[in-house]
Amino acid sequence: MSDPRIDDASAALREDAEGILCTAIEGDISDDTARAISAACRRMSESGRAVLVLSDARRTGTISASARKVMAEELRGVRFDAIALFGASFAVRVVSTLAAKSVQLLSRQSYPVEFFETEGEARAWLLTQRDALRATRRRGA
Repeated sequence: MSDPRIDDASAALREDAEGILCTAIEGDISDDTARAISAACRRMSESGRAVLVLSDARRTGTISASARKVMAEELRGVRFDAIALFGASFAVRVVSTLAAKSVQLLSRQSYPVEFFETEGEARAWLLTQRDALRATRRRGA
């Protein structure tokens, strides 16, 4: 019998008032979920705004090999600025780190990915990253 979370998995995606893409994934990350996340990230990147992702990983299951491949392929060319995950289990941390490294390798860009215990800590770190990006862009403009 298969794990019912695979069929019931859902991804809540929204952009908050701070311009942060918030995700809350419940269950295993399927190819379709990976595509939805990738599309949201691509839209932000193409808009020219900072791509800051806050991921609630408290109820995230596994990331299948095919979903990792989908994300690596569909996120090629997407510019990320920072990703913060909170509440991730050890297994989710390991797989998320591997997935981020593969996307970074394929996209030939490096960006920080950090793990936090709470949403407040993760959000504070992302806002610090955003402010640093803005300051850098103002100096370079």
